[in-house]
Amino acid sequence: MNHLPLPSPLRRRWFFLRSETDQVLTLSALFGCLLVAARILHTGKLTFVLMPWNLFLAYVPYFISTTLTRLRFAGNNLIRITGFIVWLLFIPNSFYILTDLYHLADNHRNSRVPEWFDLILILSFAWNGLLVGVLSTRQIEKLLAPDASFLGRWVFLYPVMWLNALGVYIGRDLRYNSWDIVANPVDLLSDIFALIVHPVHHHLTWGMVFCFSILLTFIYSLLTKRH
Repeated sequence: MNHLPLPSPLRRRWFFLRSETDQVLTLSALFGCLLVAARILHTGKLTFVLMPWNLFLAYVPYFISTTLTRLRFAGNNLIRITGFIVWLLFIPNSFYILTDLYHLADNHRNSRVPEWFDLILILSFAWNGLLVGVLSTRQIEKLLAPDASFLGRWVFLYPVMWLNALGVYIGRDLRYNSWDIVANPVDLLSDIFALIVHPVHHHLTWGMVFCFSILLTFIYSLLTKRH
């Protein structure tokens, strides 16, 4: 009988080196961080210094979904339900980085830095955030709807992407963070309530949420297409 090779101690110890995908993602993330460091050294300005932090937040739901996957046949329902709720609160961070492309057209530009450099820098973070978001959502889908039909898959998928799009708006335009649900729940819920009770007044907001959620749904569906 052939046995699969045992994982190396390094892979067992380090979460982000467990699989080939994780290894490539880690290298890709390090590449983006090196670009930020090079830009800071070249310009003497801390522009984009928070992007590695944003990428770390993007990885949080991936860590949660991977942990829930490992606990699939262990632990209790309370742990799994709590983990899923926390995952829902953090998963918008993965797709939020896509909106950092706005910085290509704002005052973050520097005459000493070529446009192509900033484009590659931001895309490297946006791509990594998108990938870990897709991978994390796929893990949750496998836990909650492993054998769903095409229609059933979208019944799970679109509400999740709709919440992602709403979370991206709340983070980008209203400037809230995931932990504000605990640190500043009154203001956060008040602003969300205002969006709901005055939809016509906030029609551009709901237009953004609708369009972005559809885009994320298509991206996810194509990247995880079943053959």
